Amino acid sequence: MSDTPLSPEKVSSLPLLPKDRNFEGGDSPASTPSTYPAKRRKMESSFRQGEEEDALSADDAVMTDALPIIPELKPSKWQGTINNVVKAIVSIRFSQVAAFDTEGPETSEASGFIVDAKNGIILTNRHVACAGPFVGEAICHDHEEVDVYPIYRDPVHDFGFLKFNPEKIKYMPLSQVELRPELAKVGLDIRVVGNDAGEKLSILAGSISRLDRNTPEYGDLTYNDFNTFYLQAASSTSGGSSGSPVIDIDGNAVALQAGGHTKAATDFFLPLDRIKRALGFIQRGEVVPRGDIQTQFTYRPFDEARRLGLRPETEEKLRKLYPDEIGLLVAETVLPDGPAHKKLEEGDILLTINGEYITKFVPFESMLDSNVGNQVSICVERGGKPIEMTVKVGDLHAITPDRYVEIGGSKLNEVSYQLARAYCIPCKGVYVAEPSGMFRLDGPDNGWIIKSVDDKETPNLDTFIQVMKTIPDRARVPVVYYSIADTHTILVAVVQVERHWSSFRLAVRNDNTGLWDFTDLGEALPPKPLKPSTKHFIQLDDSLGPAKNLIRCLVKVNFYMPCRLDGFPRSRKQGTGVIVDKEKGLVIVSRSIVPTSMGDLTLNVADSLVIPAKVLFLHPTHNFAVVQYDPKLLGQTDVLSAPFSDKTLSQGHKVTLVAHNHNQRPVCLNTVVTDVTCVTIPHNGTPRFRSINMDAITLDTPLALQCSSGILADADGLVQGLWMNFLGERNMNGHDNEYHLGIHISTVRTVLDRLRNGEEHVALRSINAELMPVQMAQAAAMGLSDEWISKVEQANPSKHQLFMIRRTEAASESAKVLKELDLVLSVNGKVITRMYEMDVQYDLEEIEMTILRAKKEMVVKVKTSPVSGDGTSRVIFWAGAALHEPHKAVLQQSKTLPSQIYISARSKGSPAYMYGLVPTMWITHINSKKVVTLDDLIAAVKDAEDNTYVRVRCVSFDNVPIMLSVKMVNHYFPLVDMVKDPNAECGWSKRE
Repeated sequence: MSDTPLSPEKVSSLPLLPKDRNFEGGDSPASTPSTYPAKRRKMESSFRQGEEEDALSADDAVMTDALPIIPELKPSKWQGTINNVVKAIVSIRFSQVAAFDTEGPETSEASGFIVDAKNGIILTNRHVACAGPFVGEAICHDHEEVDVYPIYRDPVHDFGFLKFNPEKIKYMPLSQVELRPELAKVGLDIRVVGNDAGEKLSILAGSISRLDRNTPEYGDLTYNDFNTFYLQAASSTSGGSSGSPVIDIDGNAVALQAGGHTKAATDFFLPLDRIKRALGFIQRGEVVPRGDIQTQFTYRPFDEARRLGLRPETEEKLRKLYPDEIGLLVAETVLPDGPAHKKLEEGDILLTINGEYITKFVPFESMLDSNVGNQVSICVERGGKPIEMTVKVGDLHAITPDRYVEIGGSKLNEVSYQLARAYCIPCKGVYVAEPSGMFRLDGPDNGWIIKSVDDKETPNLDTFIQVMKTIPDRARVPVVYYSIADTHTILVAVVQVERHWSSFRLAVRNDNTGLWDFTDLGEALPPKPLKPSTKHFIQLDDSLGPAKNLIRCLVKVNFYMPCRLDGFPRSRKQGTGVIVDKEKGLVIVSRSIVPTSMGDLTLNVADSLVIPAKVLFLHPTHNFAVVQYDPKLLGQTDVLSAPFSDKTLSQGHKVTLVAHNHNQRPVCLNTVVTDVTCVTIPHNGTPRFRSINMDAITLDTPLALQCSSGILADADGLVQGLWMNFLGERNMNGHDNEYHLGIHISTVRTVLDRLRNGEEHVALRSINAELMPVQMAQAAAMGLSDEWISKVEQANPSKHQLFMIRRTEAASESAKVLKELDLVLSVNGKVITRMYEMDVQYDLEEIEMTILRAKKEMVVKVKTSPVSGDGTSRVIFWAGAALHEPHKAVLQQSKTLPSQIYISARSKGSPAYMYGLVPTMWITHINSKKVVTLDDLIAAVKDAEDNTYVRVRCVSFDNVPIMLSVKMVNHYFPLVDMVKDPNAECGWSKRE
């Protein structure tokens, strides 16, 4: 059974504080349960278990008359102790705002306690003080709130100190808890007082059972303590209790709560010896000296040490010197290239340092900490032989990273001692702390170390910075890397340098201010001009007939999104597009591959030529987008415009599928159309694009479900349809369902013809309503007459159906006239039995519809509304949230529109994440002032000062109003306005 960390996600039920029976003044009748009648004992039990019901009923009244008189009890000493201690306990709400070292961006709650009231110093855990950028506040016992920032976090052990201004606490006298590590003993009755499981204050009881437990293991690629003992007790704490003091009955802190077991009532406490020493240096304004020889030791009992070669005479001598001792320190991991490399070996039994016998971690660390930069003499036993060596003690702070580089949406820092020790690798190299953006590399896991970029070695962060400065923006370069967990396998990936969406800057920790100071690392070199190049497609076998040439219509599409907009779940997508006009460079691609216009789009032609492209049109309801490349860049490459057929595909038609499969390999096979029908793709809980009002084609081959995009052609090689993947809903396992269906060529022709005719902004018109097919039996039950059924049969002999209004969009013109469940009979006098017949609305400002509502036939005039193919064209980033106007999917799924300020996404570790700005909410008020548009929001928040709260009134997607207070952290999350701009280098302009 492994040790696992406590976290808010693993919250267990809280045990209540047991009744304390240590009454002063000896036993009393109250402490003798046998004096109680059975009914009264049951009542007491119900109170103890926290049952929320009346303990006494009317039937109990007679029995209570016979109860003995209970004398007034004196309060226990524990009660007085806790009353004094709780005034020094604080609840800490904090965020690590950026990924760094072993931790990603995260928001959580924890505990801490004041250890220096005069100077305003709080002791908590290292994983609370955060190795990376920290933002947080402490809430005192009287619910006063004060900003805190870290002034020290230990390089190895799980403790850190936060600083606050004592003058900000106005209504409560400050007190502190004394650190008394020497009082920790086995059997000591203790209380853990803190913010357990998110509660403001919890008091949990236990007894110390061990003083020499080896450090718990919390998992891979995360923080783990080492080279120290831990105390063990059974007190059933849970997430949020991290940083709580472990106190004795006199109110002294004897240990620091650090972790626990999620499957047992076992808790792990950090001893206070090294903590008390570090506090002394900090109070004197000095640097805390920390030495190390890059070796992890583990405590082994004598029986295990004997098996490793401990000599009997050595054991006899140590048992005489230390009668209570039961074990020794044994080398567990010796880091390559460290001070002890090729000197110490795994399994060496430590005896002395500088002539002093060392059997515990405290004297071991004391010896190293007092000899930073000096040579020490170490004596060990190896296989029964005593060996003496000299080792230089290194500076532990020097191998603990305190800076990171931000580039292309990724964050990188130097390999820390934490990671190097866990995987026994040299403590050097460039580590990808946040594997996203341009350094979202391929591989079985994360934990990547960059070996070289563009064939230039990157052994450290400074060299990495210099290498990246020499590479132009948008350049495609090879990156050689390996996993920290598998140094034997060297991997390579080709990445596109991204210097236009995000900053290239260095962040350095500043313990005086608690912030990480940013330094801009210069402007990007402009992209290299692309030269025309001629490539050749592969040749398919002649047995495939005319369809073999259609491979020249297909190009591979890669799309990278710097921000996930419109509810889209991923930042990278790849698939296949179809060239429909090689002279103008027009390509049709699925909207599940290109969902928005904000991003970097590249096309891979003939598997050998990569060129940029831009988004021209995003169809608001049908599953396709039109993108464009510069035809001049292809040189004489023999691309082919997809030759369209005028014949409409029907059930039973034979077609040839030419596509790329899930491995991006070409597939060409003959199959049959099994059905052509209007499908309804389920909507997702978080609104995002889904195709509606479109006839879809299904094929008689399971292989088609493995192909993301392609072409459906007839025997003459003419294209009758497009095969595409459709993004569906998220399933129970958290994965996104995808559907693979075909669409008629007629679906894209309306838009394509306009683009070919030179229209820069194709504007369609729509009734903004979702339709669904209804069979005649259902329509007849809804009141459809035999006369209309006959008209339907004449209009479409192959499929007898009508369409029903499933929903109308919020605030649309059609919503004023049409209602849900209306049956559409005809549009402008034409009976509508095929979905593409509704496309007539694209050009008309008003249409006449005959509908059946509640068994009554009526004629209504419906105004159409212009719909843009631009998608979301403006985004505001504020407090770590991405805000824009409600996109099409939101309008489809919502009946109301509280404002034009919709929360689309948020960053982990941001104020939006910490204070509850959830995607799918609308913002309606800022500081009680109504805001409707994005400009209203900017005007309301642009002057908000840093570290102040802004009151934000929101409305949830279910129309529940919510009032929140959001703290401004402008240093890490400034207000940014991004607007689509065709003249900008990346297609968007940014104003900060």
